[in-house]
Amino acid sequence: MTATVAAAVCLGTAAQVLAYEGGEVKGGGTIAGTITFSGTAPARKELPVTKDKEVCGKKQHLSYDLIVGPNKGIENAVVSLIDVKKGKKWTITKATIDQNGCVYEPHVVIMQAGGELDILNSDGILHNIHTYSKLNPSINKAQPKFKKVLTEKFAKSEIVKVTCDAHSWMLGWVVVSDHPYVAVTNDKGEFTLSDVPPGHYKLEVWQETLGKKVQDVVVRANHETKIHVELTK
Repeated sequence: MTATVAAAVCLGTAAQVLAYEGGEVKGGGTIAGTITFSGTAPARKELPVTKDKEVCGKKQHLSYDLIVGPNKGIENAVVSLIDVKKGKKWTITKATIDQNGCVYEPHVVIMQAGGELDILNSDGILHNIHTYSKLNPSINKAQPKFKKVLTEKFAKSEIVKVTCDAHSWMLGWVVVSDHPYVAVTNDKGEFTLSDVPPGHYKLEVWQETLGKKVQDVVVRANHETKIHVELTK
């Protein structure tokens, strides 16, 4: 089973079984930690620009599928809690992903299941949004230069792959979640999940190349729990 399919099945199953209840959290705790790479990190590969070089070729394009920092922190890993029944409310109702310099920014975007995603075209050239998913309808739409924003809805929880049929090197991910306890690691591999109701949880780490890893975590009231997870090929 591929990392994409596994993530979709895991997130999708949780969404079908549980109806998340958002509200006030009293005495919530925090889960904070770092996701690192075990072993020698592979170098990022240069991606050849084969089209619209006057726009897309202004800067060097390096692969985004595995970015490991000097401290071995993994950037753009997705950290989430599994089977969360209730907790804090979502603070965002709409997410945004931009096509800027023929790169999806951010590389991984989080959005609420049932919410809207604005897909921007800052390049002023023709792009073609193509999504790959199991639980949500796939999108395959041209976005010409005069169409600055496309707005799409994703109803079900899963991780959706996003490409551009006009520019083969472009790749991004949309993490559709039914609860807000999900984060993307920064360039140091760090993440934080805040206002988590006290209790025992399963914490899942997903990375597009390395797959997923699950471990137990205990959250205590008004306490920060530190987590360190290593991933390897």
